[in-house]
Amino acid sequence: MEILLRKEYQKFIKYWLLSLLSLIALIVVVGGLTRLTDSGLSITTWDVVKGILPPLNKEEWDSMFALYKEIPQYYLLNTSMTIGEFKIIYYWEYIHRILGRILGLIFLIPFIYIYYKKIFNKEYNINFLILFFLILLQGTVGWYMVKSGLVENTTVSHFRLAVHLNLALILFSAIFWYYLNINSKVNKIFFDFKKRNILPKIFILFIFLQITFGAFTSGLDAGKVYQTWPLMNNYFFPDDITLNTLSISQIFNEPSFVQFIHRNLAYIIFLYVLTMSFLIFYKKEKYMYKSTYFLLSMIFIQVFLGILTLLSGAMIWIASLHQVSTILLLISSIYFYYNSFKT
Repeated sequence: MEILLRKEYQKFIKYWLLSLLSLIALIVVVGGLTRLTDSGLSITTWDVVKGILPPLNKEEWDSMFALYKEIPQYYLLNTSMTIGEFKIIYYWEYIHRILGRILGLIFLIPFIYIYYKKIFNKEYNINFLILFFLILLQGTVGWYMVKSGLVENTTVSHFRLAVHLNLALILFSAIFWYYLNINSKVNKIFFDFKKRNILPKIFILFIFLQITFGAFTSGLDAGKVYQTWPLMNNYFFPDDITLNTLSISQIFNEPSFVQFIHRNLAYIIFLYVLTMSFLIFYKKEKYMYKSTYFLLSMIFIQVFLGILTLLSGAMIWIASLHQVSTILLLISSIYFYYNSFKT
């Protein structure tokens, strides 16, 4: 089935989608740095229009700082913070929010033009309209996440953080998938419940599960609990908890257990990728070689950076590289899955 009704617009569509992918990747990276620098609660209001401009004078800065002083993160952890230090964390969150607004505009304005020019068929118009609503939902969830740290907690809910991150990367994955479709002029369906491509499908689910536990690890600062590898302080299972003391309702609130799952899920994924790769080379599925090499390279880099992040005590620049490699791993994973649909 034809995806584009007007072939002369293909280059325009590709550049548009690549700009969206680049911007989403930047938002995820800045969002990760916002979390790593504990900057996410510096803006305590959600002003969609008014919040476009940062404070422009001393009075406005004093007002924003006064609002920050009302939340637990300040009066429990940061009472010695100066206005200069506040400006640093404020700008991290401000840039993150501005990038989100820019994403909405860069998506919506060209899409209106695309719809008016009838470049997409009906199916793709509907699909991209859904993606726009996903962008709006992402902004709403972002504020819902921030609210979780304004009243009783000194940080945001790691559950809401995971939802926020997953929505961003689902949006990224969908746009990347449509880009691959448009580039190859083939309309492949991202996910169905048929048995074909079952191993790559399970793999994609593993990737998003690991992303979820990565968000839990970040949100709980679980990476700072055990900073040894390959064991956790000479033990396979963390020695500060026992299975008997873990309650089902609180199991994912326990930093040590979350780090344990994140570590071991990484090993499972690593072995799973090696198994899939072995089967591809054994069966001589040459159409999969390129995407397999890319995936193998990224999985090795991701594991290496994960270990380095752990051993460094979650040093900011290393942890940020780990997050950047997550995006590259996701790209390689989606590309691998896409190529598994033999045409």
